[in-house]
Parts: sequence; structure tokens; C-alpha cells
Amino acid sequence: MSGRISYKLLMLLCFLALFVAGIVSLSLGASDLTLAQSLRALAGRGDPLHVVILQELRLPRTLLGAIIGAGLGATGAALQGFTRNDLAAPGLLGFTACAALGAVTALYFGINNLVIPAAIIGALLGAALISIIARQQSGASGLVLAGIGIGALATAVTGLLMNLAPNPWALSELIYWLMGSLKHADMGALYISGPLTAIGLILLMVSGPSLRALSLGEDTAASLGISLPRTQMLIVLGAALAIGSGVAVAGAIGFVGLFIPHILRFLGVTDPARLIPISAVAGAAFLVAIDALTRLLSGPGTPLYLGIVTSLIGVPFFLYLAVRQRSV
Repeated sequence: MSGRISYKLLMLLCFLALFVAGIVSLSLGASDLTLAQSLRALAGRGDPLHVVILQELRLPRTLLGAIIGAGLGATGAALQGFTRNDLAAPGLLGFTACAALGAVTALYFGINNLVIPAAIIGALLGAALISIIARQQSGASGLVLAGIGIGALATAVTGLLMNLAPNPWALSELIYWLMGSLKHADMGALYISGPLTAIGLILLMVSGPSLRALSLGEDTAASLGISLPRTQMLIVLGAALAIGSGVAVAGAIGFVGLFIPHILRFLGVTDPARLIPISAVAGAAFLVAIDALTRLLSGPGTPLYLGIVTSLIGVPFFLYLAVRQRSV
């Protein structure tokens, strides 16, 4: 692999960044704990109150941030590899919008205990519709058009539900949930999001060798025995599981899957098969770090939502990519 940094060194640096971000995340909170107190509490020793704070509040939030970030980063890398378009991302191709629609539907009807399964079902139904429509046009362009169309429809229906919200409190609940946050992270969320994201990551990584061949062109990939429909199915299902499970427990968090793979490509990771796993690690480190930043910047009684911060970072980057592609 050609590039400024070797792949192994860059992967090591990403893991180191994830470790450091995790330590910082575990140290932040209303209760001031030293590093030694935090380590003892993680091991189940020391002050019982410290143990509860670390194991039931801070640790689930940190782990959930890493899981969701990994799913977003890997999905973005896979979608960009399949479409061969740097602008492809889970949010732009409809996966986030479909999962959000499922969750908002449950919130609208007041069945809050079904928000998580509704979001996952929404993501899977959206993936099924995207796949069906994409078959009408062969190649990556069909997936892009189908994803944009289904995503726009899901966003419109979500807006309709918000417009029909029965009272201001119901509307505020929908809006705050859509902003994306890890503040409700607990072990239950980990038990749901973790396995589903892991399955999604496996499916995305299995598609890696096919994406490597696809980078040479669809005709060349087909001549090498690569099945485009099979590759598309793996990516769509993997994306639906990884994104749907993340949206289900934390709301809509955008743009991570857009710029993480692009930055890694800038650093020299051009092989699509290698880009997926390293994007997962980098995405995990990034989201844990940004969640720690949101807690530092949040004022008393005025929480700063994670999805807002990632959008503030991602939108300028998206505009830069759009202008750069147009000028090429």
C-alpha cells in the first residue's frame, strides 16, 4: 500500500486514539474522580458509589459511543467503496432516516418501550426497499438513487409526524431524540446495539475483497467473478444493522461515516478492503472523543447534543468535498 503512513502503524495509532479517548471519557462527569479511583472502580473495588458511577454510567456511555462510531465509520467506508463516491454516507443514502422514522413513529404513538425495535425494523425495511428499487438499475448508481429517494421519503414522513405532534411536549421529545445523544446509555443499550453492530461489521468486512475488485470498474469486477448483487446485499444489510442499532439507542448521529473514511484515504489507506476495519476503529475513537467534548462544552441545564456537534463538524467537510469533486 502506498501512502504517508504504513497501514499497521496507522491502525495502531487509531487504537491508541481510541484508548486515550476512552480514558478521557471515563474521567468526565459531575463527580470528580482521580485516575486511580476510576481504575479501582472499574475493577469493582473502592468506594461503592464510585463503582456505580463508573460501571453503570460512564462505562456504558463510552462503550456505546465506540460501538456506534465503529458502525458509522465502517458503513461509510463500505458505501463509498461500492459507489466509488466520496460523498456517499449512511445519512445521505437513507439508512439513518429510515431508522429514525421507525423510532419517531414509536415515540409519536407513545409506545416508548418499542423505540429500539421500531428503529431497527425501520432500518431493515428501508434497506429492503432500497435493495428492491436498486435492482431496477444495475450498478452502484442504482443504490445511490434508491437510497437518496427512500431517505427523502423517510425524512418527509418524519417531518409529517412532527407536524402532527399532539402537543409541544411530544414535539420536543421527537426533536431532542433526533439530535442524537449518548446520555441514556446503559447496559441494556449495549446488549442490543453491540451484537447487531458486530454482525453488521462482519457483513461489511466480508464485502471488502469484492470492493477491492470493484475499484477497477464494474465490468472488470464482473469479469473476475464478483457478483455485484451479492456485494450490494451484504453492504445494504450490514449498513442497516450497524446504523439501525445505533440510531435505535442514541438517535440520529450524522456525518461520521462521511469524513472518517475520507481522512484515512488522505493518509494513504486506498484499499477498500483495508479501509473498512480501520474506519471502524477510527470512527469509534472519534465518536468517543466528540462525546467527551460535548460534555465539556455543555453548560448547566443546557446539554449539547452529540448529533449537533458531529453535524457542525461534518457539514463544512461535506461542502468541501462537494466543491472539490466539482472542480476535479
